[in-house]
This record gives sequence, structure tokens and C-alpha cells, in this order.
Amino acid sequence: MKVSILGATGYAGAELLRLFYNHPQAEVVHITSESHTGEAIADIYPHLRGLYDLKLESLKDIEAIGKDSDFIFIALPHGHAMAVGKKLRDLPVRIIDLGADYRFNDTAVYEEWYHVEHTDPDAPRVYGLAELFRHEIRGAKIIGNAGCFTTASILALAPLAQQHLIDTHSVIVDAKSGVSGAGRSPKPGNHFPELYDSFTAYKVATHRHTPEIEQALSDVSGEEVLINFTPHLVPMSRGILATCYANLKDGVTPELVDAAFTKMYAKEFFIRLLGRGAYPATKYVRGSNFCDIAWHIDPRTHRVIVLSAIDNLVKGAAGQAIQNFNIAAGFDEKTGLDFTPVYP
Repeated sequence: MKVSILGATGYAGAELLRLFYNHPQAEVVHITSESHTGEAIADIYPHLRGLYDLKLESLKDIEAIGKDSDFIFIALPHGHAMAVGKKLRDLPVRIIDLGADYRFNDTAVYEEWYHVEHTDPDAPRVYGLAELFRHEIRGAKIIGNAGCFTTASILALAPLAQQHLIDTHSVIVDAKSGVSGAGRSPKPGNHFPELYDSFTAYKVATHRHTPEIEQALSDVSGEEVLINFTPHLVPMSRGILATCYANLKDGVTPELVDAAFTKMYAKEFFIRLLGRGAYPATKYVRGSNFCDIAWHIDPRTHRVIVLSAIDNLVKGAAGQAIQNFNIAAGFDEKTGLDFTPVYP
């Protein structure tokens, strides 16, 4: 398959290049960057030296890029993928958007949380979280790749929501992310002297991943899910740890909780169930497409606490996009992704 990456100089775009280099069924044919057009990607990311000799192109040539590609991966900030999708609508090329433009069933929700007009509301699209929506992904023209915080949180809670074991209006998600989740563009908040030796919450009750988590869990459960989501920034480059709380319904036992996770994930290669009482850690998934999940039950409060760890740039972005690509293209889902985490 011929694949192209729009926005290849961002962290997610660079991670796509890293992962695709060892994918036996994909050839990267075009990469773009408006700020580095004409430059060699290896000059911007020296870790790719000797692996890629591609030069960055401009989005002005998007129609030509679309005609020469089987799949296009869009690793651009929100608001940009819609224009690309409209221009490529009549071409057979398929799109995987790592941004938020095609994640929502209801574009009014997107507009409310992202404060951007959705200019392609009628585009055929599916939500790209492979373990939950595999069937829909197979034939999709446009795949809205799930976000990083959302992936860790949804995967942690989906078995409980699907089996109706929790009060879906009691869910609290407390998640921590490495600073690469903020993107490559420098900002005061991810400036080293500000970030190092510090730990802070941000966008409390207003983070844009909130409705995305609610949408996916509502789809899985068949009932409305309402959450409190609080993200935190930690002084590390990669990784997300999500701690998710929910009230168990009356009569729900620890064994029912165990069974829900086993039923949903026992055959999922990229979901590693550590079991009741265990503690996932970001170090053990670093650089990989794995999601490690464990859960605890507090009999005093009758709450379940689910812990989920991913690498935000892999399972939370580029790896998940390639997993979706494999499904959509008809390849084995693990192709190009079945490698061990980087340790220590």
C-alpha cells in the first residue's frame, strides 16, 4: 500500500515514519510540512537518517498526493483535516485522521468543544478505536483515529460500561500524560524550566477529550455516559496513566468485574490484562502499541478503580493509526506493530 503523511514534522507524524519503516506492506511515498517544505525529513529528525530520503512537500499538491496514495494519514492540528477530506472526496484514497475533525458522530459536539466550524459534516466516517469498532473500520472511507487520553480511558472503562456494571453518571477519569502530548511547537507550559520537577492539572472540566470519551462509552453501553475528566502534565516525554473511578451497581461482585474484562479483551493482542490488584506503569509500554490494564475494587465505597497505561505517541496516536490501517487494508492487525516495549 502506498501511504502519505500530512504533517510529518510533528511528533505523531515522525512516529508514523518510525513505525512504517518496518511495515512490510506499506511504502511511504509523500510527506508534507508547510513550515519545512523542500527540506529533507532526516535533517529535521536525525533519528531517521539513512532510513528515509524523502523531502517534505506542500499541501498545495494535495490532489496529486491523493491520486498517488492508497491511504493518507493526517497528523495536523484540528481544523485542517476537513479541508483535505473535502478535496479528496471523489478519489479512492482512504483517510486516517489523527486529529479530532472526524471523531464525532454529531459535529455540533465538535463545534461546541473545539470552537471551530465543521465544514465537512456529511463525510462518511467511523471512530478509530480498533478493539471496540473493528467491524466499522474495515470498510471506512474516513477513520477518525481515537485520541491519546481517550484511548487509555475508554479501554479502561468499556468492559464495565458494556456489561452495565457501573453507574454511568458516576465516572471520574484522572489521567496523566507526558509532555509530547502537547505537540512539538514550544509553549510556556512545556518549556523545560517550567515543566521539570513539577506536576500540574490543566483544563479541569473543560478538556476536549471529555465528549469523545463519553461518546465511545455511550456507544458501547447503549446508555448515556457522563464523566468528570481531569488531565495532568508530568515531566516525562512519553506515556499516559489513566486512573478511572466508577460506582458499581448494586449486586456487582469482584468476579463479575473480572469476567467483564476477560470477555472483552482475552483475545486482544494489544490489550494486556494484569488483573485485579495489579499496577500498570508507563515504563512497561514505552514505545509500544500495548495498553496495560488492571483494576481494584474498594468494598468500603463500592467503587471500582481501573488503571490503564499506554504510550501516547504509539497506542495513543501513530500505532493506533497503523492498527486501523491494517484492519482497513485487510492485513493482520499486528503487522508492523508486534514489537516489544523499550525498557528501561
